[in-house]
Amino acid sequence: MTDPSEATLSALDLRYGAPGLPAGPSSPVIEAMLSHRSYRNFLDRPLDPGALETIVAAASSAPSSSNMQTWSVVAVQDPARKDRLATLSGNQGFIRHAPLFLCWIADLSRLERLGEAHQQRLAGLDYLESFMVALVDAALASQNALVAAQSIGLGGVYVGGLRNKPIEVAAELNLPPKAFGAFGLAIGWPDPEARAEVKPRLPQSLVLHRETYATAGEETAVAGYDQVLAEFSEANGMGRSDWTGRMLKRVAGPESLSGRHTMTETLRAMGFPLK
Repeated sequence: MTDPSEATLSALDLRYGAPGLPAGPSSPVIEAMLSHRSYRNFLDRPLDPGALETIVAAASSAPSSSNMQTWSVVAVQDPARKDRLATLSGNQGFIRHAPLFLCWIADLSRLERLGEAHQQRLAGLDYLESFMVALVDAALASQNALVAAQSIGLGGVYVGGLRNKPIEVAAELNLPPKAFGAFGLAIGWPDPEARAEVKPRLPQSLVLHRETYATAGEETAVAGYDQVLAEFSEANGMGRSDWTGRMLKRVAGPESLSGRHTMTETLRAMGFPLK
């Protein structure tokens, strides 16, 4: 279900919750990307044959640093496994109802096996840079996958909660050392009766810097965004909650990180030295 106000704003304006940006070039791809929203309610309907493979082909079409392709994805459709992963991800029930749950893996293990097959110790995999490359590769691939899914009428939502219990997730997915479940992506046919709207993002004055980084006017722009997001939240039954309050709470301290404050130690236990 779409908010009637969406009909009064262009897709560009809707992304920021207010008009103001100059009209620029557009295309069906840009329009689809601007209209992205998170879907957590899915119809009881399987994906079309070949949809998974097509979505992964789109993921494989994303850029990759030096063509290293240090990502993998585990497609989970078994109800029992989805149930266990939902529990490990903070008991997020929509994972259970989505016909497909994609677990995106920052994967250095494939290169390590390649080195072993050629009797070569790949010491470069031990460094933080290599892990960062794997995370970036996984993120780029997954976003291609989501855009592809949206283009064929599917919807989805990312699940950072997959990082709540990394070792348990690795066991559930049978991940080898140097493979890390970075995040999930629940995909399915959106329920048209469930409310899902375009959430306004930070204004471009806060994220677009020309030539050099600038902070002039930041306080005023954040205050304006607080107002926009508070109105959005109230209209969607989430209470009048602004962005500043949410962010201060979200990163207030280790207790606000959903158990992920031990991530460095956990990654080292999973085979990432992070030198």
